[in-house]
Amino acid sequence: MAARVRKVVFPAAGLGTRFLPATKAQPKEMLTLVDKPIIQYGVEEALASGIDHVILVTSRGKSAIEDHFDISAELETFLEARSKTALLGEVRDVARLANVWSVRQGEALGLGHAVLVTRELVGDEPFAVVLPDDVIDAEPAGLKQMVEVFDRVQGPVIAVERVPWDRVSSYGIVEFESESGGVYTVRDLVEKPKREDATSNLAIIGRYILTPDIFEELEATSHDRTGEIQLTNGIRRLLKKRPVYCFEVKGVRHDAGNKLGFLKATVYFALKRADLAEEFREYLRGLKL
Repeated sequence: MAARVRKVVFPAAGLGTRFLPATKAQPKEMLTLVDKPIIQYGVEEALASGIDHVILVTSRGKSAIEDHFDISAELETFLEARSKTALLGEVRDVARLANVWSVRQGEALGLGHAVLVTRELVGDEPFAVVLPDDVIDAEPAGLKQMVEVFDRVQGPVIAVERVPWDRVSSYGIVEFESESGGVYTVRDLVEKPKREDATSNLAIIGRYILTPDIFEELEATSHDRTGEIQLTNGIRRLLKKRPVYCFEVKGVRHDAGNKLGFLKATVYFALKRADLAEEFREYLRGLKL
């Protein structure tokens, strides 16, 4: 029987230093694009992909993320007493989105380590990894596209997008052997190659579907020069034992992990809102800067 992807890991233990001082006392993942926290976009994407077991990898000071996906009895009582039915429904919907578990990453030892600490919760089954900073607007959902690829190949799938050749040195780049129906067979992963050394412009983005044998490879992966365990190094080890694939997700991706990308994403999602788009577009047109 083919394995089914039921669980998704959200690494959310970072300090969010790019957004200081805003992230001094609140998790970066809880910064809002319009009126919804960044991480909720990823959780909703997972649910739209048939994945309803969410594993949060957090650290000290990140309890607001867990609270966001929990029931808030006091807030619900307050809204109900004031007949704020629409808001009450939205609050209740968030708490019922998924089965949410959490695990602490005690030390900031890299993305590979963040995945590794979920081993007991994931168990012996395939799982997705979503980096909350990468917000993807797609139909069907980006992760759903990847699940469909996984169902066909029954092997690890990495999300990629084409980037300009003069920017390949800013990304992890996939070298591939062959392509069939938009799915590439990976030969190697190269971290931030020089333009002249890059053999493709397929850049790794924040979505993965992994098989449970990745945990053994991550355990055997050496720390890099910064003292971290990198997920790409674990996948490179896995490549020696089984095929790994990558897939170009069709949709609009926003890197909300930096200030400019965050602002662009905010404008993008605001303009998609029926209750905001017309007035907001008029406001933008009228700006004299």
